[in-house]
Amino acid sequence: MKFNKRSLKFLENYLNTSSPTGFEHKGQKVWTEYIKPYVDKIEVDHYGTAYGIINPEAEFKVVIEAHADEISWYVNYITDDGFIYVIRNGGSDQMIAPSKVVDIHGEKGVVKGVFGWPAVHTRSNQNEPTPKLDNIFIDCGASSKEEVEKLGIFVGCMITYPDTFFELNDKYFVCRALDNRIGGFMIAEVARLLQENKKKLPFGLYITNSVQEEVGLYGAEMVADTIKPHIAIVTDVTHDTTTPMIEKKKEGHQNCGSGPVVFFAPSVHHHIRELIIETARHQKIPFQRAAASRTTGTDTDAFAHSNGGVPSALISLPLRYMHTTVEMVSKEDVKNVIELIYQTLLKIKPDINLKYY
Repeated sequence: MKFNKRSLKFLENYLNTSSPTGFEHKGQKVWTEYIKPYVDKIEVDHYGTAYGIINPEAEFKVVIEAHADEISWYVNYITDDGFIYVIRNGGSDQMIAPSKVVDIHGEKGVVKGVFGWPAVHTRSNQNEPTPKLDNIFIDCGASSKEEVEKLGIFVGCMITYPDTFFELNDKYFVCRALDNRIGGFMIAEVARLLQENKKKLPFGLYITNSVQEEVGLYGAEMVADTIKPHIAIVTDVTHDTTTPMIEKKKEGHQNCGSGPVVFFAPSVHHHIRELIIETARHQKIPFQRAAASRTTGTDTDAFAHSNGGVPSALISLPLRYMHTTVEMVSKEDVKNVIELIYQTLLKIKPDINLKYY
């Protein structure tokens, strides 16, 4: 498959739009606007999970799912002299914070700030400090708490990074929040391919972009109970473990450019996983394998454990530097995940064997 100009423009716009956990509405508006021509109906639940439906009247329901939220920070405390201390919203990494520019989403609009850090010259005669939640702080150029509040910044305001999308060496997409708005892009492209290739599915397809994955899979839990699907295929990112300082014996061996990663885990249904692997082999789509003990840590678990048990599977995209502002994915891997989901859907029939044995 090939990306078209509209697709790539959507990807750039979608990734550059702030969509922090609990405040995903701006990103969801971009996403739903893009998928509108490719689906019969769009729904948005009370907490912001959006899904486009193809064949909404069909009794048998299949979900393809990604999550829309990105990690961020909350304003937690403002000192009398105008410095801002934060708490996490999702798995934000304090190690990358010092010297990063931030957008503080205040009551009067976005205010720029920076994560400050003492200069190297002032640290020469002491043990090197390590960035921690209790010592990283934001400077927005104010000299008092009152001045900060005049800017519209209060406890509870959201803080995101403004780093934007670019392509690296014509091989990689790079941006913050590829985890997992790249997933939202991929399932939207599946919808586009189905429509443009005039494929008629014998089931209802729910292209689902869930909220609040980064804080506990909550959006997926809610929408699984709403849709009550018969099958769920989830896509998320996983670690490229070939970069320095990662232990393959612990994290497994997955590599950007080597194809989608098919997961083995207790929440992954054998028949759905084997259908995905069979499809990859038949279509000559390269793929990798990975194992997860106990849980996958993705929305797969939420769907699998809902409604008395929904047969679910996980197709992951290898990604470098997760939860930083320079997350990287292979363009070829993105294409292959899209193709694998698309081709798998074409093999699903409502009479598919979903029995455990």
